[in-house]
Amino acid sequence: MSEVRVRFCPSPTGNPHVGMVRTALFNWAFARHAGGTFVFRIEDTDSARDSEQSYQALLDSLRWLHLDWDEGPEVGGPYAPYRQSERLETYARTAEDLLARGKAYHCYCTPEELEERREIARQEKRPPGYEGTCRTLTQEQVSRYREQGRQPVIRLRMPDHDWRWNDLVRGPMHVRDEHVPDFVIVRANGEPLYTLVNPVDDVAMRITHVLRGEDLLSSTPRQLAMYEALGVPAPEFGHLPYVMGEGNKKLSKRDPQANFMTYIEDGYLPEAMANYLALLGWSIGEDREFFSLQEMAQAFDVGRVNPSPARFDIKKCTAINGDWIRTLTPADLAERMLPFLQRDGALPDEVSPDQWQLLLEATPLVQERLETLAQAPGMLGFLFAREGFAVDPADAQKMLDESGLAVVTAAREAVSQLPEFTADTIQQALRKTLVEGMGIKPKLAFGPVRVAITGRRVSPPLFESMELLGRQECLRRLELAAV
Repeated sequence: MSEVRVRFCPSPTGNPHVGMVRTALFNWAFARHAGGTFVFRIEDTDSARDSEQSYQALLDSLRWLHLDWDEGPEVGGPYAPYRQSERLETYARTAEDLLARGKAYHCYCTPEELEERREIARQEKRPPGYEGTCRTLTQEQVSRYREQGRQPVIRLRMPDHDWRWNDLVRGPMHVRDEHVPDFVIVRANGEPLYTLVNPVDDVAMRITHVLRGEDLLSSTPRQLAMYEALGVPAPEFGHLPYVMGEGNKKLSKRDPQANFMTYIEDGYLPEAMANYLALLGWSIGEDREFFSLQEMAQAFDVGRVNPSPARFDIKKCTAINGDWIRTLTPADLAERMLPFLQRDGALPDEVSPDQWQLLLEATPLVQERLETLAQAPGMLGFLFAREGFAVDPADAQKMLDESGLAVVTAAREAVSQLPEFTADTIQQALRKTLVEGMGIKPKLAFGPVRVAITGRRVSPPLFESMELLGRQECLRRLELAAV
């Protein structure tokens, strides 16, 4: 078998979509499993919609997910350049060659004429595709169109036969030729279209397998026709299932869940996102749902891809993220939480040794509770807020009423004279004073203290938090709350 070469070739328009990144993941795993080559190619020939910001977001997303590419931007390779905007001369030469060999032709039909014919076809219940009006124009007709100032597009002349291929995901596929009319490969302004550039680059880069989304399934016969016109064998195709959102609707770019960058910003782990995206249409087997990127690559079999739509379940994604957080060492988790604590102002850009040590000691307190890294500032911010510490007004209103303030005052007195200020001695003192001495149930006893110390009703374990804060700061906060 020849070397497996797959490609991921997104267009840099807007934010990366989770379905797009899932496609990259499956291609990467396919290449790594086969010991092949993963080519990252940027299809940026749409000058009106492409952006440098989107291009950088694509690179950042793959790097963040640890999907390393063997050839492509910033890596190079034997078939560079890998941005299609830098390959325009190649497409122009190919289009001219297709015209010269009669495989393509100029079409002078205006958009209004095309729409009128489509409407007639719809009324007559015929397929509304192009009817080949300009296939056999005379030189006189061409001259007349040019005199009118019409700028032609270039269309591929479709062969007169059906299209069949064995899809790697869906099995045998058959499309009748009347459903694949002659199609445009170059716009009137000279810009090449996806229908031309994609197969041309696949040929140039020796792509052997194409794994792409189901939304491109209808374009496969046109791709096959282009390979035939170029006189080369087609790669094998596999079409991955749709990613669905709420209400079993296809996850569109407008859906908040679709924006992959959101998950990076919200503190999901790359290990967790790779794990969850792999489950959108593929199974590692044995009812396993928790596995690493390396385990996926080792086990990946495109035959295990389910052609049925896969639903993006944010709750399940978040649960898997929490599971991955709990596999990290405390030091690793602290490193990953740090940027989020800095982003929210809980820690400065330059962290002192004491602040870093405090973060390390606090990390085990929240590791079992965190679902995303972005929750870290809300859980741990109180530890680093000294003069700027403030109690949440809503929680203060609920917990620091007259009875709550009495609890806080008694708690301050109970812990002020402790010989050792540890979680155990703090717990013993507060239980003896508040629960046994004042007869208050633990939840009601410790709730006001928790709000006074952490600023919130929900926090890491109270007694351990107090030990980390230290006696002086705890007494200051209890006194502040009691005023």
